[in-house]
Parts: sequence; C-alpha cells; structure tokens
Amino acid sequence: MNIKVLRGNPTPEELAAALAVVRARAAAADTPPPGAPAARDSWSDPSRIAARRLPQPGPTTWARTYWPG
Repeated sequence: MNIKVLRGNPTPEELAAALAVVRARAAAADTPPPGAPAARDSWSDPSRIAARRLPQPGPTTWARTYWPG
C-alpha cells in the first residue's frame, strides 16, 4: 500500500493516525457482515462428489460408490 501526501506537511503522529484509520477501514471491508453465512470449505462441498459420473449398476458397484475412479 502506497500513500502519498499531496498537500501540507503532516507530522509523523498525524500520518500514523491517518494510516491507522485507512487500515481499519480496509480491514472492516474485508470481514463479512454479521449474520452472513460462513464460507464453506471446498472439500466438504457435496457438489464435488456429484460432479463426477456415478458408476453403472453391477455386482461390484458397492465398492466403487465411495472411492474415486
């Protein structure tokens, strides 16, 4: 992040205060609002399994329903 002072001559304390406000606003924008559903891990997403073709019925289908082929 680059910050450039265009006018004036701020003291180090004023510049630090301004930077703290900018960083706090940026951190608040990155967090989801309260009550928003949590992001799901892609590993636990059921569509990960359903995206593949299911094995054709047969005598050994039970062994191929869980493990990827």
